[in-house]
Amino acid sequence: MAKSRQWGFAGWVVLVLALLLGAGWMARGRFLPVEVGTAAPSFPATDLQGRPVRLEDLRGQVVLLNVWATWCGPCRDEMPSMERLHRELGPKGLKIVAVSVDAAPGAVAPGGQAGGDVAEFARQLGLTFTIWHDPSGEIQRVYRTTGVPESFIIDRNGVIQKKVIGATEWDTGSHPELIRRLLGG
Repeated sequence: MAKSRQWGFAGWVVLVLALLLGAGWMARGRFLPVEVGTAAPSFPATDLQGRPVRLEDLRGQVVLLNVWATWCGPCRDEMPSMERLHRELGPKGLKIVAVSVDAAPGAVAPGGQAGGDVAEFARQLGLTFTIWHDPSGEIQRVYRTTGVPESFIIDRNGVIQKKVIGATEWDTGSHPELIRRLLGG
């Protein structure tokens, strides 16, 4: 009788462990890093007119996804090079999507930064590429960013091909070369 009770307990332990492992396996996408070679995850955002937008709607296009904020000096510094890249490779199929994580104007972000006027910022810098807004900062949680700016080059299949932490000159060096290759020309 003691052996069957012991085996019964061991059986329950094995069953519970198997269930925990199965649950972990099913939720692994929430814990795996977002890095080169992984699928670009979805996140909630709106366009500057307040309409909901989705990254999945850009599948089939090469995308430069940039996470930024109006209060970020390095973000401001890299925006002109993104605009130049957009003017050069946008007509060839590159889609630049800059996602602002600013709090709404008049509000304060969890990090203490005052909300910014994203549309006015874009107007002042003469930006013509696509700008989305995610005041909740969900993109930062989903992409596990370390700060702003942080950018991802995504291929036509929705797979991240390059991750850049910090500001960069987008229209020089290896960035345009990689994007041209992904565009097929």
